[in-house]
Amino acid sequence: MLEKIKQVFKIKDLRSKIFFVLGLLVVSRIAAVIPVPGIDTERLKSFFEGNQFFGLLNIFSGGALSNMSIVMLGVGPYITALIIMQLLTVVFPTIKEMYNEGGEAGRQKFNQYTRMATIPLALLQGYGLLALLQNQHIIDKLSIFNLITNLIVITAGTVFLMWIGELITEKKIGNGISILIFAGIIAGIPTKFKQFYANFDPSLIPMIVGFIVSALLVIAGIVYMNESTRNIPVSYAKRIRGSKVYGGVSTYLPLKVNQAGVIPIIFAISILLFPEMIANFGRLSSIGWIKSGSEWFLSFFQQGGALYTSAYFILVVLFTYFYTAITFDPKQISENVQKQGGFIPGIRPGQPTTDFLFKIVNRITLFGALSLGLIAVLPYIFRYFTGIATLAIGGTALLIVVSVVIDIIKQVKAQLVMHEYDKY
Repeated sequence: MLEKIKQVFKIKDLRSKIFFVLGLLVVSRIAAVIPVPGIDTERLKSFFEGNQFFGLLNIFSGGALSNMSIVMLGVGPYITALIIMQLLTVVFPTIKEMYNEGGEAGRQKFNQYTRMATIPLALLQGYGLLALLQNQHIIDKLSIFNLITNLIVITAGTVFLMWIGELITEKKIGNGISILIFAGIIAGIPTKFKQFYANFDPSLIPMIVGFIVSALLVIAGIVYMNESTRNIPVSYAKRIRGSKVYGGVSTYLPLKVNQAGVIPIIFAISILLFPEMIANFGRLSSIGWIKSGSEWFLSFFQQGGALYTSAYFILVVLFTYFYTAITFDPKQISENVQKQGGFIPGIRPGQPTTDFLFKIVNRITLFGALSLGLIAVLPYIFRYFTGIATLAIGGTALLIVVSVVIDIIKQVKAQLVMHEYDKY
Protein backbone atom coordinates (compact mmCIF):
# COMPACT_ATOMS: atom_id res chain seq x y z
CA MET A 1 0.00 0.00 0.00
CA LEU A 2 2.84 2.39 0.83
CA GLU A 3 4.38 1.60 -2.55
CA LYS A 4 1.11 2.54 -4.27
CA ILE A 5 0.98 5.84 -2.37
CA LYS A 6 4.55 6.59 -3.46
CA GLN A 7 3.60 5.88 -7.08
CA VAL A 8 0.63 8.24 -6.82
CA PHE A 9 2.82 11.16 -5.78
CA LYS A 10 5.56 10.31 -8.28
CA ILE A 11 3.19 10.75 -11.24
CA LYS A 12 2.95 14.48 -11.90
CA ASP A 13 -0.47 14.43 -13.58
CA LEU A 14 -2.12 12.31 -10.88
CA ARG A 15 -0.44 14.30 -8.11
CA SER A 16 -1.75 17.55 -9.61
CA LYS A 17 -5.28 16.12 -9.78
CA ILE A 18 -5.20 15.06 -6.12
CA PHE A 19 -3.94 18.44 -4.90
CA PHE A 20 -6.52 20.18 -7.10
CA VAL A 21 -9.33 18.10 -5.54
CA LEU A 22 -7.99 18.73 -2.03
CA GLY A 23 -7.89 22.45 -2.77
CA LEU A 24 -11.52 22.41 -3.89
CA LEU A 25 -12.50 20.56 -0.71
CA VAL A 26 -10.73 23.21 1.38
CA VAL A 27 -12.67 25.91 -0.49
CA SER A 28 -15.96 24.09 0.16
CA ARG A 29 -15.16 23.80 3.87
CA ILE A 30 -14.33 27.52 4.06
CA ALA A 31 -17.69 28.28 2.44
CA ALA A 32 -19.38 26.07 5.07
CA VAL A 33 -18.37 28.46 7.88
CA ILE A 34 -19.34 31.74 6.17
CA PRO A 35 -22.82 32.64 7.54
CA VAL A 36 -25.54 34.32 5.53
CA PRO A 37 -26.27 37.94 6.56
CA GLY A 38 -28.24 38.71 9.73
CA ILE A 39 -28.24 35.25 11.38
CA ASP A 40 -27.48 34.51 15.04
CA THR A 41 -25.41 31.31 14.72
CA GLU A 42 -25.06 30.71 18.48
CA ARG A 43 -28.81 30.28 18.94
CA LEU A 44 -28.90 27.89 16.01
CA LYS A 45 -26.22 25.51 17.30
CA SER A 46 -28.15 24.65 20.46
CA PHE A 47 -31.27 24.02 18.36
CA PHE A 48 -29.54 21.63 15.95
CA GLU A 49 -27.94 19.67 18.78
CA GLY A 50 -31.36 18.83 20.21
CA ASN A 51 -33.27 18.15 16.97
CA GLN A 52 -32.72 14.76 15.33
CA PHE A 53 -34.32 15.69 12.00
CA PHE A 54 -32.28 18.85 11.52
CA GLY A 55 -29.27 17.05 12.96
CA LEU A 56 -29.41 14.59 10.06
CA LEU A 57 -29.76 17.44 7.55
CA ASN A 58 -26.82 19.15 9.22
CA ILE A 59 -24.61 16.08 8.86
CA PHE A 60 -25.19 15.86 5.12
CA SER A 61 -24.48 19.56 4.71
CA GLY A 62 -21.20 19.07 6.59
CA GLY A 63 -22.22 21.32 9.49
CA ALA A 64 -23.05 24.16 7.10
CA LEU A 65 -26.71 24.15 8.13
CA SER A 66 -26.04 24.71 11.85
CA ASN A 67 -23.81 27.63 10.86
CA MET A 68 -26.50 28.94 8.45
CA SER A 69 -23.67 29.30 5.98
CA ILE A 70 -23.92 30.35 2.35
CA VAL A 71 -23.86 26.63 1.40
CA MET A 72 -26.27 25.54 4.13
CA LEU A 73 -28.36 23.41 1.73
CA GLY A 74 -25.28 21.48 0.66
CA VAL A 75 -25.84 19.42 -2.50
CA GLY A 76 -29.35 18.46 -1.39
CA PRO A 77 -31.21 20.38 -4.15
CA TYR A 78 -28.92 18.88 -6.81
CA ILE A 79 -29.55 15.35 -5.51
CA THR A 80 -33.30 16.04 -5.49
CA ALA A 81 -33.10 17.31 -9.08
CA LEU A 82 -31.13 14.21 -10.09
CA ILE A 83 -33.76 11.94 -8.51
CA ILE A 84 -36.55 13.78 -10.35
CA MET A 85 -34.73 13.61 -13.69
CA GLN A 86 -34.01 9.90 -13.33
CA LEU A 87 -37.61 9.20 -12.36
CA LEU A 88 -38.66 11.08 -15.51
CA THR A 89 -36.63 8.62 -17.60
CA VAL A 90 -39.16 5.98 -16.57
CA VAL A 91 -42.16 8.17 -17.43
CA PHE A 92 -40.83 9.69 -20.67
CA PRO A 93 -39.03 7.31 -23.07
CA THR A 94 -37.48 10.24 -24.96
CA ILE A 95 -35.52 11.28 -21.87
CA LYS A 96 -34.35 7.70 -21.33
CA GLU A 97 -33.31 7.46 -24.98
CA MET A 98 -31.41 10.73 -24.66
CA TYR A 99 -29.55 9.45 -21.58
CA ASN A 100 -28.83 5.86 -22.73
CA GLU A 101 -28.48 6.18 -26.49
CA GLY A 102 -27.50 9.80 -26.99
CA GLY A 103 -23.87 9.14 -26.17
CA GLU A 104 -21.76 11.79 -24.45
CA ALA A 105 -23.83 14.63 -25.96
CA GLY A 106 -27.04 13.08 -24.58
CA ARG A 107 -25.58 12.75 -21.09
CA GLN A 108 -24.34 16.33 -21.16
CA LYS A 109 -27.82 17.51 -22.13
CA PHE A 110 -29.32 15.38 -19.32
CA ASN A 111 -26.86 16.89 -16.83
CA GLN A 112 -27.71 20.39 -18.07
CA TYR A 113 -31.41 19.82 -17.38
CA THR A 114 -30.47 18.56 -13.90
CA ARG A 115 -28.49 21.73 -13.22
CA MET A 116 -31.36 23.91 -14.39
CA ALA A 117 -33.81 22.05 -12.13
CA THR A 118 -31.46 22.53 -9.16
CA ILE A 119 -31.97 26.33 -9.05
CA PRO A 120 -35.76 26.43 -8.42
CA LEU A 121 -35.43 23.50 -6.00
CA ALA A 122 -32.74 25.38 -4.06
CA LEU A 123 -34.97 28.47 -3.90
CA LEU A 124 -37.91 26.38 -2.71
CA GLN A 125 -35.94 24.43 -0.10
CA GLY A 126 -34.16 27.57 1.10
CA TYR A 127 -37.43 29.46 1.54
CA GLY A 128 -39.06 26.51 3.31
CA LEU A 129 -36.15 26.14 5.72
CA LEU A 130 -35.97 29.86 6.53
CA ALA A 131 -39.75 30.04 7.03
CA LEU A 132 -39.69 27.02 9.34
CA LEU A 133 -36.87 28.45 11.48
CA GLN A 134 -38.66 31.80 11.69
CA ASN A 135 -41.94 30.19 12.76
CA GLN A 136 -40.15 28.27 15.49
CA HIS A 137 -38.46 31.53 16.61
CA ILE A 138 -35.00 30.09 16.01
CA ILE A 139 -34.09 33.06 13.85
CA ASP A 140 -35.52 36.58 13.92
CA LYS A 141 -38.23 37.63 11.49
CA LEU A 142 -36.58 38.55 8.19
CA SER A 143 -37.65 41.53 6.14
CA ILE A 144 -38.55 41.01 2.48
CA PHE A 145 -35.21 42.45 1.41
CA ASN A 146 -33.24 40.22 3.80
CA LEU A 147 -35.29 37.17 2.81
CA ILE A 148 -34.65 37.73 -0.91
CA THR A 149 -30.96 38.44 -0.24
CA ASN A 150 -30.57 35.26 1.80
CA LEU A 151 -32.38 33.16 -0.81
CA ILE A 152 -30.10 34.46 -3.57
CA VAL A 153 -27.01 33.80 -1.44
CA ILE A 154 -28.20 30.29 -0.45
CA THR A 155 -29.06 29.35 -4.05
CA ALA A 156 -25.72 30.68 -5.28
CA GLY A 157 -24.00 28.58 -2.60
CA THR A 158 -25.75 25.42 -3.82
CA VAL A 159 -24.80 26.16 -7.44
CA PHE A 160 -21.22 26.82 -6.30
CA LEU A 161 -21.03 23.42 -4.58
CA MET A 162 -22.59 21.75 -7.62
CA TRP A 163 -19.89 23.33 -9.79
CA ILE A 164 -17.14 22.18 -7.41
CA GLY A 165 -18.58 18.65 -7.46
CA GLU A 166 -18.51 18.54 -11.25
CA LEU A 167 -14.92 19.83 -11.33
CA ILE A 168 -13.93 17.01 -8.95
CA THR A 169 -15.74 14.41 -11.10
CA GLU A 170 -13.88 15.62 -14.20
CA LYS A 171 -10.55 14.79 -12.52
CA LYS A 172 -11.64 11.11 -12.27
CA ILE A 173 -10.63 10.82 -8.61
CA GLY A 174 -14.18 9.91 -7.57
CA ASN A 175 -17.75 11.13 -7.80
CA GLY A 176 -17.64 14.83 -6.93
CA ILE A 177 -21.03 15.04 -5.18
CA SER A 178 -20.29 11.95 -3.06
CA ILE A 179 -16.85 13.32 -2.16
CA LEU A 180 -18.40 16.62 -0.98
CA ILE A 181 -20.81 14.71 1.29
CA PHE A 182 -17.87 12.57 2.47
CA ALA A 183 -15.83 15.69 3.28
CA GLY A 184 -18.74 17.16 5.23
CA ILE A 185 -19.07 14.01 7.34
CA ILE A 186 -15.32 13.78 7.97
CA ALA A 187 -15.20 17.47 8.93
CA GLY A 188 -17.48 16.79 11.90
CA ILE A 189 -15.30 14.01 13.38
CA PRO A 190 -12.92 16.28 15.40
CA THR A 191 -15.90 18.02 17.03
CA LYS A 192 -17.46 14.65 17.89
CA PHE A 193 -14.22 13.45 19.49
CA LYS A 194 -13.92 16.67 21.46
CA GLN A 195 -17.49 16.28 22.77
CA PHE A 196 -16.88 12.63 23.57
CA TYR A 197 -13.70 13.41 25.50
CA ALA A 198 -15.42 16.22 27.45
CA ASN A 199 -18.42 14.05 28.38
CA PHE A 200 -16.65 10.70 28.82
CA ASP A 201 -18.32 8.40 31.32
CA PRO A 202 -17.06 4.86 32.16
CA SER A 203 -20.67 3.66 32.02
CA LEU A 204 -20.58 4.41 28.26
CA ILE A 205 -17.98 1.71 27.63
CA PRO A 206 -20.59 -0.91 26.52
CA MET A 207 -21.99 1.65 24.08
CA ILE A 208 -18.51 2.34 22.70
CA VAL A 209 -17.82 -1.38 22.26
CA GLY A 210 -21.18 -1.79 20.55
CA PHE A 211 -20.42 1.10 18.21
CA ILE A 212 -17.00 -0.33 17.28
CA VAL A 213 -18.46 -3.78 16.59
CA SER A 214 -21.29 -2.29 14.55
CA ALA A 215 -18.87 -0.09 12.61
CA LEU A 216 -16.59 -3.06 11.82
CA LEU A 217 -19.58 -5.10 10.64
CA VAL A 218 -20.75 -2.28 8.40
CA ILE A 219 -17.26 -1.73 6.97
CA ALA A 220 -16.76 -5.47 6.33
CA GLY A 221 -20.19 -5.74 4.73
CA ILE A 222 -19.66 -2.73 2.47
CA VAL A 223 -16.22 -3.87 1.32
CA TYR A 224 -17.44 -7.43 0.67
CA MET A 225 -20.47 -6.19 -1.25
CA ASN A 226 -18.54 -3.65 -3.34
CA GLU A 227 -15.84 -6.14 -4.29
CA SER A 228 -18.23 -8.99 -5.14
CA THR A 229 -18.70 -9.73 -8.85
CA ARG A 230 -20.34 -12.39 -11.00
CA ASN A 231 -17.99 -13.33 -13.83
CA ILE A 232 -19.79 -14.24 -17.08
CA PRO A 233 -17.54 -16.28 -19.43
CA VAL A 234 -17.12 -14.74 -22.89
CA SER A 235 -15.38 -16.44 -25.82
CA TYR A 236 -14.10 -14.74 -28.96
CA ALA A 237 -14.12 -16.53 -32.31
CA LYS A 238 -10.95 -16.71 -34.39
CA ARG A 239 -10.69 -14.15 -37.19
CA ILE A 240 -8.11 -14.25 -39.95
CA ARG A 241 -6.97 -10.96 -41.46
CA GLY A 242 -4.22 -11.40 -43.99
CA SER A 243 -1.59 -13.58 -42.40
CA LYS A 244 -2.63 -12.78 -38.82
CA VAL A 245 -5.13 -14.60 -36.59
CA TYR A 246 -7.17 -12.61 -34.08
CA GLY A 247 -9.43 -13.80 -31.26
CA GLY A 248 -9.79 -17.40 -30.18
CA VAL A 249 -9.48 -16.45 -26.51
CA SER A 250 -11.77 -16.69 -23.52
CA THR A 251 -12.29 -14.00 -20.92
CA TYR A 252 -14.87 -12.85 -18.38
CA LEU A 253 -17.46 -10.11 -18.23
CA PRO A 254 -17.51 -8.98 -14.57
CA LEU A 255 -20.93 -7.92 -13.29
CA LYS A 256 -20.83 -6.14 -9.92
CA VAL A 257 -23.24 -7.32 -7.26
CA ASN A 258 -23.79 -3.70 -6.25
CA GLN A 259 -23.82 -1.67 -9.46
CA ALA A 260 -25.32 1.40 -7.79
CA GLY A 261 -22.72 2.01 -5.08
CA VAL A 262 -23.76 4.47 -2.38
CA ILE A 263 -26.26 6.39 -4.55
CA PRO A 264 -29.36 4.45 -3.30
CA ILE A 265 -28.55 5.43 0.30
CA ILE A 266 -28.32 9.12 -0.60
CA PHE A 267 -31.52 8.93 -2.66
CA ALA A 268 -33.44 7.08 0.08
CA ILE A 269 -32.43 9.61 2.75
CA SER A 270 -33.39 12.51 0.47
CA ILE A 271 -36.86 11.00 -0.05
CA LEU A 272 -37.35 10.24 3.67
CA LEU A 273 -36.55 13.81 4.66
CA PHE A 274 -39.51 15.23 2.70
CA PRO A 275 -42.35 13.80 4.86
CA GLU A 276 -40.63 15.01 8.02
CA MET A 277 -40.14 18.50 6.61
CA ILE A 278 -43.80 18.71 5.51
CA ALA A 279 -44.94 17.44 8.94
CA ASN A 280 -42.76 20.05 10.67
CA PHE A 281 -44.53 22.74 8.64
CA GLY A 282 -47.92 21.20 9.42
CA ARG A 283 -47.20 21.24 13.15
CA LEU A 284 -47.06 25.04 13.00
CA SER A 285 -50.47 25.30 11.29
CA SER A 286 -53.35 27.10 12.98
CA ILE A 287 -55.77 24.46 11.65
CA GLY A 288 -56.36 21.92 14.39
CA TRP A 289 -56.57 18.69 12.38
CA ILE A 290 -53.47 19.55 10.33
CA LYS A 291 -51.49 20.33 13.48
CA SER A 292 -52.62 17.18 15.32
CA GLY A 293 -52.10 15.02 12.22
CA SER A 294 -48.58 16.37 11.75
CA GLU A 295 -47.70 15.77 15.40
CA TRP A 296 -49.08 12.21 15.17
CA PHE A 297 -47.05 11.57 12.02
CA LEU A 298 -43.83 12.89 13.60
CA SER A 299 -44.32 10.69 16.64
CA PHE A 300 -45.20 7.65 14.51
CA PHE A 301 -42.60 8.19 11.75
CA GLN A 302 -39.69 8.95 14.04
CA GLN A 303 -36.17 7.88 13.11
CA GLY A 304 -35.43 4.40 14.38
CA GLY A 305 -39.11 3.46 14.58
CA ALA A 306 -40.53 0.41 12.80
CA LEU A 307 -42.21 2.44 10.03
CA TYR A 308 -39.16 4.62 9.36
CA THR A 309 -36.77 1.63 9.35
CA SER A 310 -39.05 -0.37 7.03
CA ALA A 311 -39.48 2.58 4.64
CA TYR A 312 -35.70 3.19 4.66
CA PHE A 313 -34.97 -0.47 3.83
CA ILE A 314 -37.59 -0.65 1.05
CA LEU A 315 -36.44 2.62 -0.54
CA VAL A 316 -32.80 1.50 -0.56
CA VAL A 317 -33.77 -1.78 -2.27
CA LEU A 318 -35.98 -0.03 -4.84
CA PHE A 319 -33.42 2.65 -5.63
CA THR A 320 -30.70 0.01 -6.02
CA TYR A 321 -32.79 -1.71 -8.71
CA PHE A 322 -33.78 1.62 -10.25
CA TYR A 323 -30.25 3.03 -10.46
CA THR A 324 -28.88 -0.29 -11.78
CA ALA A 325 -31.52 -0.25 -14.54
CA ILE A 326 -30.50 3.31 -15.44
CA THR A 327 -26.73 2.74 -15.51
CA PHE A 328 -26.49 -0.85 -16.81
CA ASP A 329 -27.98 -1.62 -20.23
CA PRO A 330 -27.86 -5.38 -21.07
CA LYS A 331 -28.80 -4.68 -24.69
CA GLN A 332 -25.86 -2.33 -25.20
CA ILE A 333 -23.44 -4.76 -23.51
CA SER A 334 -24.76 -7.60 -25.70
CA GLU A 335 -24.31 -5.53 -28.87
CA ASN A 336 -20.76 -4.51 -27.90
CA VAL A 337 -19.75 -8.12 -27.24
CA GLN A 338 -21.27 -9.23 -30.56
CA LYS A 339 -19.52 -6.45 -32.52
CA GLN A 340 -16.19 -7.61 -31.11
CA GLY A 341 -16.87 -11.17 -32.25
CA GLY A 342 -17.60 -12.48 -28.76
CA PHE A 343 -20.33 -14.71 -27.40
CA ILE A 344 -21.36 -16.31 -24.12
CA PRO A 345 -20.92 -20.12 -24.36
CA GLY A 346 -24.29 -21.83 -24.69
CA ILE A 347 -26.14 -18.54 -25.39
CA ARG A 348 -26.91 -17.28 -28.89
CA PRO A 349 -25.81 -13.72 -29.72
CA GLY A 350 -28.40 -10.95 -29.95
CA GLN A 351 -31.64 -10.96 -27.98
CA PRO A 352 -30.95 -14.28 -26.13
CA THR A 353 -27.70 -12.76 -24.77
CA THR A 354 -29.57 -9.60 -23.72
CA ASP A 355 -32.21 -11.68 -21.91
CA PHE A 356 -29.52 -13.77 -20.22
CA LEU A 357 -27.63 -10.70 -18.97
CA PHE A 358 -30.89 -9.10 -17.80
CA LYS A 359 -31.75 -12.25 -15.83
CA ILE A 360 -28.30 -12.48 -14.23
CA VAL A 361 -28.23 -8.78 -13.32
CA ASN A 362 -31.67 -9.01 -11.70
CA ARG A 363 -30.55 -11.99 -9.60
CA ILE A 364 -27.31 -10.51 -8.33
CA THR A 365 -28.92 -7.08 -7.81
CA LEU A 366 -31.44 -8.72 -5.48
CA PHE A 367 -28.60 -9.87 -3.24
CA GLY A 368 -26.82 -6.51 -3.54
CA ALA A 369 -30.00 -4.52 -2.81
CA LEU A 370 -30.93 -6.62 0.23
CA SER A 371 -27.37 -6.42 1.57
CA LEU A 372 -27.22 -2.66 1.07
CA GLY A 373 -30.63 -2.22 2.73
CA LEU A 374 -29.58 -4.40 5.66
CA ILE A 375 -26.37 -2.44 6.18
CA ALA A 376 -28.33 0.82 6.02
CA VAL A 377 -30.79 -0.20 8.77
CA LEU A 378 -28.28 -2.20 10.84
CA PRO A 379 -27.74 0.65 13.36
CA TYR A 380 -31.51 0.91 13.95
CA ILE A 381 -31.75 -2.86 14.46
CA PHE A 382 -28.79 -2.69 16.83
CA ARG A 383 -30.42 0.13 18.78
CA TYR A 384 -33.70 -1.80 19.04
CA PHE A 385 -32.06 -4.83 20.65
CA THR A 386 -29.46 -3.05 22.79
CA GLY A 387 -31.09 0.28 23.63
CA ILE A 388 -27.98 2.20 22.54
CA ALA A 389 -29.37 5.25 20.76
CA THR A 390 -26.37 6.98 19.21
CA LEU A 391 -25.64 4.83 16.17
CA ALA A 392 -28.48 5.65 13.77
CA ILE A 393 -26.90 8.66 12.13
CA GLY A 394 -23.36 7.30 12.53
CA GLY A 395 -24.22 4.11 10.65
CA THR A 396 -25.54 5.95 7.60
CA ALA A 397 -22.55 8.31 7.60
CA LEU A 398 -20.15 5.37 7.94
CA LEU A 399 -21.83 3.65 5.02
CA ILE A 400 -21.29 6.67 2.79
CA VAL A 401 -17.71 7.25 3.98
CA VAL A 402 -16.57 3.67 3.33
CA SER A 403 -18.27 3.48 -0.08
CA VAL A 404 -16.74 6.78 -1.19
CA VAL A 405 -13.26 5.73 -0.01
CA ILE A 406 -13.55 2.45 -1.95
CA ASP A 407 -14.63 4.34 -5.07
CA ILE A 408 -11.71 6.80 -4.75
CA ILE A 409 -9.20 3.97 -4.31
CA LYS A 410 -10.53 2.15 -7.39
CA GLN A 411 -10.40 5.24 -9.59
CA VAL A 412 -6.88 6.11 -8.44
CA LYS A 413 -5.77 2.52 -9.13
CA ALA A 414 -7.33 2.71 -12.61
CA GLN A 415 -5.32 5.86 -13.34
CA LEU A 416 -2.15 4.16 -12.10
CA VAL A 417 -2.80 1.26 -14.50
CA MET A 418 -3.40 3.68 -17.39
CA HIS A 419 -0.12 5.40 -16.57
CA GLU A 420 1.71 2.06 -16.74
CA TYR A 421 0.15 1.41 -20.17
CA ASP A 422 1.16 4.88 -21.38
CA LYS A 423 4.80 4.09 -20.52
CA TYR A 424 4.80 1.31 -23.11
